[in-house]
Amino acid sequence: MSDLLPYLKENEASILADVERVVKAESPTQDKQAVDRCGAVFHSLFTEHLGHAAEVIPMDATGNHLRFTYGEGDRQILVLGHLDTVWDIGRLPYRVEGNKAYGPGILDMKSGIVQAIWAVKACRKLGIVLQKKVVFLCTSDEETGSGSSRASIEQEAQKSDAVLVVEPPVANSGALKTSRKGVGRFTMRIKGKASHAGNHHEDGISAVEEMAHQILFLQGLTNYSKGTTINVGIATGGNRTNVVAESAVLDIDLRVNQLSEAERVSSLIAQAKPHLAGTMLQVAGGVNRPPMERTAQTEKLFRLAAECGQELGIELAEAHAGGGSDGNFTAALGVPTLDGLGAIGDGPHAEYEHIVIDQLPVRAALLASLLIRI
Repeated sequence: MSDLLPYLKENEASILADVERVVKAESPTQDKQAVDRCGAVFHSLFTEHLGHAAEVIPMDATGNHLRFTYGEGDRQILVLGHLDTVWDIGRLPYRVEGNKAYGPGILDMKSGIVQAIWAVKACRKLGIVLQKKVVFLCTSDEETGSGSSRASIEQEAQKSDAVLVVEPPVANSGALKTSRKGVGRFTMRIKGKASHAGNHHEDGISAVEEMAHQILFLQGLTNYSKGTTINVGIATGGNRTNVVAESAVLDIDLRVNQLSEAERVSSLIAQAKPHLAGTMLQVAGGVNRPPMERTAQTEKLFRLAAECGQELGIELAEAHAGGGSDGNFTAALGVPTLDGLGAIGDGPHAEYEHIVIDQLPVRAALLASLLIRI
């Protein structure tokens, strides 16, 4: 294993070249053709570096998913990543400035998948035999909730001894993620009664006024001590200034640390009552990512990663993240899951999204060491 880091450092320029290839294959989630073009680039990388082709899992409405298996045996480790990004094509060009490389999805999370491919390649080239087969699952719709990929993720996780998520670690500290908040999405539709705002104001029942009451109710469910937050991110209502509003809509984001809290708050949202007589509420949605709760199994997996880090001269810490990932699904099944094993950098979903170039081989070596020891 002592040869892993030197080998990967020698190939730093090649790793970065692969990152450039996949980042320039821009892949906003809603553009199936673009995501599939990006998938084809990753398909080429698997073949070039690991000797055979990935399996394409065809999808109709979203980009296709990729599944790649390295090694043999009944026991497996799942490496989980996604191909899609939040960036429209042409919005954020690829560029290199000093020790940083910028581009759409470069941190979240294309570089993480490239690092994982090189981690396995390093083992292959150095003649290191892994005790378990490694299954890569690269999905196409993580940024919009993993609607088409969740079943595949859970199916692979249930066959795995561990799940390694190559999302980026915590910015600046490089800490791995042993827990994440669960995520809920809700839509509240409010119906009132329209009337002329001048001649018959008293005959109307304002859905916008009801909306104001509901916003205060919903935001009031936030409890920082429990790690529970509610955000009414979009509020729309009415269609004319001189008409008492007949309808309004709220789009709501929920974040929670525990599944029990998710169930409690979801129930309160679903059972919300109107404040104004004559208005009606209709609530749709729910928790689409269960919380990734830290368990004894997760702690054991992190300790193993920390030992690997020490051998590479890295002091690893663990952290809790407010955002969700596909690791939330696997952890909720009770499968040991460690997140944040991707590229070092900062700015996911921001214009300054970037990776730190000289850390690419280091983090690839960390993942390779972990694959060897699991």
